[in-house]
Amino acid sequence: MTAEIIVVTSGKGGVGKTTTSASLATGLAIQGKKVAVIDFDVGLRNLDLIMGCERRVVYDFVNVVHGEATLKQALIKDKRYETLYVLAASQTRDKDALTQEGVEKVLQGLSEEGFDYVVCDSPAGIEKGAHLAMYFADHAVVVVNPEVSSVRDSDRILGLLSSKTRRAEKGEDAIKQHLLLTRYNPARVAVGEMLSVKDVEDILGISVVGVIPESENVLAASNSGVPVILDETSHAGQAYTDTVARLLGEERPLRFLEVQKKGFFQRVFGG
Repeated sequence: MTAEIIVVTSGKGGVGKTTTSASLATGLAIQGKKVAVIDFDVGLRNLDLIMGCERRVVYDFVNVVHGEATLKQALIKDKRYETLYVLAASQTRDKDALTQEGVEKVLQGLSEEGFDYVVCDSPAGIEKGAHLAMYFADHAVVVVNPEVSSVRDSDRILGLLSSKTRRAEKGEDAIKQHLLLTRYNPARVAVGEMLSVKDVEDILGISVVGVIPESENVLAASNSGVPVILDETSHAGQAYTDTVARLLGEERPLRFLEVQKKGFFQRVFGG
């Protein structure tokens, strides 16, 4: 069996790709899948921080690509889930340290080790790391904020996913594209300050796999090294859980799209 490769990508930075990669990988592991999540952002490296394993990085993705370490040496096993592993990016190399042959070797090695899913956390934009992260993908989760500039930049990424991948070159079925809206604020949508889910779907022409509401819990989770999907009390965590279920083929209605009406006590006492 070959591992399913999911690239988490976007047209611009700061939209929540790494948060999404961490939560999707963790969510798949919760469902019993064997999952590796790889940080393709050479030179920056923050996936290991969000996954809470930064002090355990000895070897990284670039070391494996260049044959300086084996996959087994570089993969960091998550403390919470037996079937979840992290492959960190290098902080000291530059973006040209990755090669197509090297990335293919790593992905092939993960398939041979019996991984069900490989989640590739892509750098933003269209530079080399982003291209390599998407080149071998079977699925693409395109992360977009509901703002015009973010949506417009993501349109370019959709063009690349349709033309600059191994599947496109071989004339195979196209990568399955899924839209993930992050930092969604229904109150701002209601007054026209943000695009609605339908607006974004209409502009980009692909359907939404998840809508993650704007939430302070996301930042708090990132800072504490715990993927937000594990915060079951937060709407963002619940929305990521729904997203993973949809990626696995389950049908779930979208939640958190309406402005929350305050209850009686909130109206009386504030909050």
